[in-house]
Amino acid sequence: MKFPEVYTLKQIADLISCKFVGEENFPVHGINEIHVVEPGDIVFVDHPKYYDKALESAATVVLINKEVECPKGKALLISDDPFRDFNKLTLHFKPFKSSNVAVATDADIGKSTIVQPNCFIGNNVKIGENCVIHSNVSIYDDTIIGDNVTIHAGTVLGASAFYYKNRPEGYDQLISGGRVIIEDNVDIGALCTIDRGVTGDTTIGEGSKLDNQIQIGHDTVIGKKCLIASQTGIAGCVVVEDNVTIWGQVGIKSDVTISKGTVIFAQAGINKTTVEGVTYFGSPAKDARSFFKEMAYVKKIPEILEFIKKNTN
Repeated sequence: MKFPEVYTLKQIADLISCKFVGEENFPVHGINEIHVVEPGDIVFVDHPKYYDKALESAATVVLINKEVECPKGKALLISDDPFRDFNKLTLHFKPFKSSNVAVATDADIGKSTIVQPNCFIGNNVKIGENCVIHSNVSIYDDTIIGDNVTIHAGTVLGASAFYYKNRPEGYDQLISGGRVIIEDNVDIGALCTIDRGVTGDTTIGEGSKLDNQIQIGHDTVIGKKCLIASQTGIAGCVVVEDNVTIWGQVGIKSDVTISKGTVIFAQAGINKTTVEGVTYFGSPAKDARSFFKEMAYVKKIPEILEFIKKNTN
């Protein structure tokens, strides 16, 4: 998430009332999670296990809970609670803005697009031309939808990320300030839920087709011309490359890549990055050919045991 203008390190430190290490006028362009940071961004880290990853990332400002040696060309914001202060920055630069109308006054809806009754279209939403938005669809703030997109009834675009910190008093949510982007020629079925990015974008690529009742987590990127069948659940920060086919009731864990041309059979559980062009099945999923060979051998076990029994008497 980029700020509306460039801020100084001191200005950001003053916003969250923390110390800083670096030049007062060190430029700060935005905040982002570690998997999408760019030079000029702030990234937060609050566990020693991840200090090196944050300090060595592309981010040039690290919001951290310990004063450590600052890498050359970077700056530090020293906070007793980086998670809390990251939320403060999100709320400051992307505050919740209520809407008292079904279609926000600043929503931009393209030519020949049809919006059916009982839809909600939030602030700063952009919808392209020749789209059909069926009844009871909710499109949260800042969502961008391309041309020739169809969204069926009951779908929700832009709900908050499922991202929590476990504190003694309960779970504390990381506030979402990102967007959902739907590219051209996408079809989205009924009752789908696509969460917004925490600071970046959750993206559905051009020409992809989603069945009913699909959940896509925050900051996930779906490539071009993908097919995803119903009741699939894709966690946050997943990359699905182009021309992937995912059948029904597949579960995919966070931070993996589904490589180009992968096919995943129904009810598979994916817990690691796939190999390009390979078909997967099972949970945890493996190469479907290997899985089916193993199943064929399993079916032969009674026959093998009977053979052994006959030849040992």
